[in-house]
Amino acid sequence: MTIQRKQVDTYATLVMTSLCVIWGIQQVAIKGVADEISPVLQVAIRSGVAAGLICLLIILKKTPLRNFAICIVPGGAVGILFGLQFLFVAEGLRYTSASHMSVFLYTAPIFAALGLQLFKPDERLCAPQWVGIAITFAGICVAFLSGKALGDSSSQTLVGDIMGLFAGLSWGATTVLVRCSSLGESPASHTLCYQLTVGFFVLSAYSYFSGQNHFEPGTVGIVSLIFQSAIVGFLSYLAWYSLMRKYMASQLGVLSFMTPVFGVVTAVFILREQLQPGFISGSILILSGISIVSGCSWFRSRFLTGSVKK
Repeated sequence: MTIQRKQVDTYATLVMTSLCVIWGIQQVAIKGVADEISPVLQVAIRSGVAAGLICLLIILKKTPLRNFAICIVPGGAVGILFGLQFLFVAEGLRYTSASHMSVFLYTAPIFAALGLQLFKPDERLCAPQWVGIAITFAGICVAFLSGKALGDSSSQTLVGDIMGLFAGLSWGATTVLVRCSSLGESPASHTLCYQLTVGFFVLSAYSYFSGQNHFEPGTVGIVSLIFQSAIVGFLSYLAWYSLMRKYMASQLGVLSFMTPVFGVVTAVFILREQLQPGFISGSILILSGISIVSGCSWFRSRFLTGSVKK
């Protein structure tokens, strides 16, 4: 049975705006307490706590588990990709700024669009979307080159920026795998359970074997962990999947591009990060290109179809 999804309304816009603020702050939350808790250990703890909350929710709601075992292979793969995504985020934040990470992480829709075109014939990219990908690529190049303005730390910043790009690639691959496997028809709680549980083991193992297990949290560190675990890892992801079941994904995708903006703004005001003109120009190109790729189908259905009917 085909589910009819609604046009984005005021409620969806308000919820998405709240989610974008939360997701934009998460990089700042990780980097802001890096001296108290190793970044990789932070995301490992966050994944473990959020996985526990998801399991508790499944038990309380008595969600049927008949499809859970069937999805174990794609579920495990999605969990590994999820773990890699936040491993790159955590490691990248050791070398680059939270504002840089916020922008490069959200190149994920580009990688998802390219991957879906290979496996989903009905998701072929049109000419304007290819133009959007070219603009995004140009923006990435400009943003990378802007690191030269940082002097001696430019090479480290470049390493962190590349890790941010790999985090976006991992996220995009996760989207493709979910859409193209049996997970696409499973309850959102099952997909999240796989992601968070496997991600927890991947990140914990890396934290242990790499020696990045510093844990001396103060008040700010504890508050940050609570925020990352309960708000980001649990509530925000559930809210996102809930919206995806009710509203058109393309329209939600366009709204999600507020996230890097909030991420950059909070990084500048909270962490006092300095932005180079080249990075600002590159970021504008990246966000413009992503908006074209993800918003093209919505624009055509909203305006071009409407004009034809008239």
